[in-house]
Amino acid sequence: MTEQTTNSALQEHDIDQIVRDIGIPPCPAILSRFSAEMQQDEPDIRKLAELIARDMALSAALLQVVNSPFYGLRSKATNAHQALSIIGLRAGANLVTGLILRQAFPAGGSALMQRFWDKSASITAAALMVARRVRGIDLDEAHTYALFRDCGMPVMIGKFADYANIMDRLEHVPGARLIAVEQMDYQYSHARVGYALARGWLLPEPFCRAILYHHDFETVIAGRREVEPANRKLVAFGLLMDQVATFRSGGGLCPDWESGEQFVLETFGITADEVIGLAQEPGFDTR
Repeated sequence: MTEQTTNSALQEHDIDQIVRDIGIPPCPAILSRFSAEMQQDEPDIRKLAELIARDMALSAALLQVVNSPFYGLRSKATNAHQALSIIGLRAGANLVTGLILRQAFPAGGSALMQRFWDKSASITAAALMVARRVRGIDLDEAHTYALFRDCGMPVMIGKFADYANIMDRLEHVPGARLIAVEQMDYQYSHARVGYALARGWLLPEPFCRAILYHHDFETVIAGRREVEPANRKLVAFGLLMDQVATFRSGGGLCPDWESGEQFVLETFGITADEVIGLAQEPGFDTR
């Protein structure tokens, strides 16, 4: 059994222990307030914009993304209210959550953290492009998943001084092997840590479970009870964006593709040739 299978049904005390042992940052106050307002029957866009505007770095980051080529705006947004009005509240909420994650783990003087975010940017670019071209995946949710799927890694980079050795040694091996080594060396995997962080940051449970199982394709494909209510499409989409990004960078098959290829192709009703075609799309870099 994989580490994820044996520990899949994480209980609240398990999550609390991960938070204590690893040092997961609590949900930022601005995200708590933002989420509370979004849960109202009619969220007030002015209140949401005011929350963002109070954080100059967050406001600037939001405008940078909204004014990027990805959205293709004819006229640029100049403040948070305009940005939210243009892209919509749901898309804005997902984007803000991802930006806050980046703020929580800045690259700073850490070459390893910078390396993580550089790779994350490449994966996110692939995710945004692919989500526009395959059926059955929500663009905003796909973007957020691309940002959060490996969010356990920056936590572990900050916690364990030798985590770079893990990333170097296991960069090109299947994810299940990476998780097994993490569990053996640190007692926690980045999948479990990421799940705990996403739960603590108030993301939906199906989304959080997709983080927990993002390398455990065998369990997801089998539809085992402990997987529920994981968003199976997000798990498949995560592997698809990995493979497209790998092809685009000049590589061959990504480490997990062999075990999850059929799952991905069946989930989205595409062929292996179409996956190659996705990687050859012009204008791939949407950053």
